[in-house]
Amino acid sequence: MDLKALGCVLLLPIQIVYYIVKASVSYFLPSRRRDLTGDVVLITGGGRGIGRHLAKEFAKRGAKKIILWGRTEKCLKEACEEITTMGTECHYFVCDVANREEVYKQAKVVREKVGDVSILMNNAAVVHGKSLLDSDDDALSKTQHINTLGQFWTTKAFLPRMLELQNGHVVCLNSILSLSPIPGAIDYCTSKSSSLAFMESLTLGLLDCPGVGCTTVLPFHTNTEMFQGMRVRFPKLFPPLKPEVVAQRTVDAVRTNTAFVYLPWTMNLLVILKSILPQCALEEIHKFSGSYTCMNTFKGRT
Repeated sequence: MDLKALGCVLLLPIQIVYYIVKASVSYFLPSRRRDLTGDVVLITGGGRGIGRHLAKEFAKRGAKKIILWGRTEKCLKEACEEITTMGTECHYFVCDVANREEVYKQAKVVREKVGDVSILMNNAAVVHGKSLLDSDDDALSKTQHINTLGQFWTTKAFLPRMLELQNGHVVCLNSILSLSPIPGAIDYCTSKSSSLAFMESLTLGLLDCPGVGCTTVLPFHTNTEMFQGMRVRFPKLFPPLKPEVVAQRTVDAVRTNTAFVYLPWTMNLLVILKSILPQCALEEIHKFSGSYTCMNTFKGRT
């Protein structure tokens, strides 16, 4: 080992300690926040649920323009009108993110009619809430195409211009189920795990790209239509998150350029426990919390 390599090895622990201390201090001190007044925000799945709340939150924080993508025009139109009444310019386009050609086509239309997107909010997702053997093959495939591959197409469509302008942010609304899967949602858990790996890789790949960052938000069960009927064993101990709270924390994370956010903060403990506990202990925790049966009453969107 040459002297340069030896120096890097010796310096690494010092750098790690430095960044741990820096992050700890920054947690208690007010951080510099991104000014959204010049940003054009595109939100997939923006017609309802968390996506709609994200649109309203970005509008409240002063975003210049908001673009909504989704598959249901009625929901998109209603959400767009709501954002417009708040005083923010809003546009909507019917687009299925699972369709690669449609994504690229609509991305071109967005650039021509609205302008360059500076914040891409990958929020669109579906869940069928069945076990593997009870799931239809097409439904399983659809979940992967929307929840995972859709992010590939949207990011490929908008990231090059962000890099060129040295101004942009790619955001993924993921789920804590990507780290702690449950029975009865195998399609969703698998797609979110893939999505998390995608964002982890993308975040590292953009470290040396000035002006462009990534944020991944991993919330606990959120009270939306999509997971209607899902039941947690101890709702007072583990209450479902409100979609407006998830939206607020997501926008805050974008403004502070925070790479990964776990909601609520106690979900950070889950990551630690999965790293140190044996599988049998984790299984007992799942049984105690009721996650084995929480999807038995699942209904989903009507």
